[in-house]
Order: sequence, then structure tokens, then C-alpha cells
Amino acid sequence: QVQLVESGGGLVQAGASLRLSCAAPVRTFERYSMAWFRQAPGKEREFVAAMPWSSYLTKYGDAVQGRFTISRDNARNATFLQMNNLKPEDTAVYYCAAHYLLGFSGLGNPGRYDYWGQGTQVTVSS
Repeated sequence: QVQLVESGGGLVQAGASLRLSCAAPVRTFERYSMAWFRQAPGKEREFVAAMPWSSYLTKYGDAVQGRFTISRDNARNATFLQMNNLKPEDTAVYYCAAHYLLGFSGLGNPGRYDYWGQGTQVTVSS
């Protein structure tokens, strides 16, 4: 069982930045593909960004491409989401997700992830 713990959410104004963190205290963290999803009230869970276990390639959802950056630090068992130029439509609960040895092609599919964090709220005011 992998317990993921997100942090870094908050209330900001449009145009501001936030950095989310996800801690995953597991010995083989480098073998987990990591992702961020978000869910706004009344909407389906949406893919935000992901990194596969096997490389530092990245994948982004269309809505955040060019504004958000995902990264990981295997030495710290953590993944991060740098969010710049935030917009009101970015308001949602953001979830960290992990899956052991998940390949690049499956990164954007929430159904492929075995482990999820509890979520952190991001609210962007106009």
C-alpha cells in the first residue's frame, strides 16, 4: 500500500503561482509513475500532468500545457506540480496518483492508477 500526501494548495488570485507537493514514502519510488489529476465540483476527474517511472519525459493536459510543470525528486520520494499563471478555471481539488511501472501511453488515464492522495484544494479568484 502506498500512501500519498499532497500539500501546497490554497487560495490565490488569477495570475499567481502555486507549487503542489506529493510525498510518497515508499522504498521503490523511482519505479512509480506519478501524476496529477483535478476535479472541480460537478465535473469529471481531469488529467493534469504525469511523469513515467522510466524517464523524465512529461505529459500534460491541454488545459494546463505551457503553464504547469511536473517534476519529481526520487531521492526525496516526492513529485511536484508548479502552477503558473493560474486561472479561475483551474479551481479544483488536485489529486496525486501513482502506479507501479506504468508506461507512458497509460499516463493520462485515471483508471490506470492504483494509489491516490486525499487531495488538496486550489482556489483561484478572478
